[in-house]
Amino acid sequence: MKIICIGLNYRKHAIEMGRPFPKEPVVFMKPDSSILKNNKPFFLPDFSSEIHYEVEVVVKITRLGKGILPKFAPRYYSEITAGIDITARDIQSKLSIERLPWEISKCFDGAAPLGKFIPVSSVDDIGNLDFSLEINGKIVQQSNTSDMIFGVNEIISYVSRFFTLKTGDLIFTGTPSGVGPLRRNDHLVAYLKEMPLLDFMIK
Repeated sequence: MKIICIGLNYRKHAIEMGRPFPKEPVVFMKPDSSILKNNKPFFLPDFSSEIHYEVEVVVKITRLGKGILPKFAPRYYSEITAGIDITARDIQSKLSIERLPWEISKCFDGAAPLGKFIPVSSVDDIGNLDFSLEINGKIVQQSNTSDMIFGVNEIISYVSRFFTLKTGDLIFTGTPSGVGPLRRNDHLVAYLKEMPLLDFMIK
């Protein structure tokens, strides 16, 4: 099982990070040891002093596919959820400045909390989907998938040029603006529309 992630995929987030809009999807991957399920707590690691949250819409691949055209991409997923791409921002910034790979800032244990999956049919239009992240009762990220630079079907088509997609693979489709630090005892709740699908604590 692969966890495929897309960076800088929301216009407002790219602006907040001071980065130009990418001409193609920015792809990186996480190992399966990054997954945090069943609302288990996330424990702040000792190797970073700047751990950030990034809420994302996550798509689960439901059939084998390679070289998928965008118009056929909906055949390859039927469930979605909310997830968090937890990032060691201080490590990422340092490695980016040095033009080095920054996987260790994104791929550590527990860095991909994953919510409960729901049918895609329950959200009407995945290309026009409200989602948000609440921390300690306050909304810190709120957006709509219409702000994506590359939509879900485009992402699936693009990544399937390089990787054979398999049943159970996950695609984290990018985060909107509003990313920020996590602190011990923070309570996170992530929503698709008004549905709370992920609810966990920071320890």
